[in-house]
Amino acid sequence: MRITQGTFSFLPDFTDEQISAQVQYCLDNGWALNFEYTDDPHPRNTYWEMWGIPLFDIADAAGVMMELAACRKVHAGTNYIRMTAFDSSHGWESIRLSMITDRPAHEPGFMVERQEQAGRRIAYTTRAYVTTRPAGERYT
Repeated sequence: MRITQGTFSFLPDFTDEQISAQVQYCLDNGWALNFEYTDDPHPRNTYWEMWGIPLFDIADAAGVMMELAACRKVHAGTNYIRMTAFDSSHGWESIRLSMITDRPAHEPGFMVERQEQAGRRIAYTTRAYVTTRPAGERYT
């Protein structure tokens, strides 16, 4: 099961050249970029671990791609890596682009748990199959 979160998530994985083109588009619009990673990509898990600090005042995509390479060196194959572009032109940080740049080779997916509640109500929740394993060992 392929996790589909963010822009371009229904497309095949981007090459580094395609990611670099998106980075340059963001930089041309004056957006700050940052990278985040997680081993629990639940749709409600919006707070991923941040890699380094946001990349403000970088004018060249090569500098951003070097930071992505550093993040990949530590987290590739075991975590999802997401790039997020922020626009601060309105006086607050607004997300303009968010895309998964890297993902584990095997994505176990989610299960839907049905819960019967009082008054014949039925509630559903999603649970990642991978969370049955401890953090750090989920995609090894």
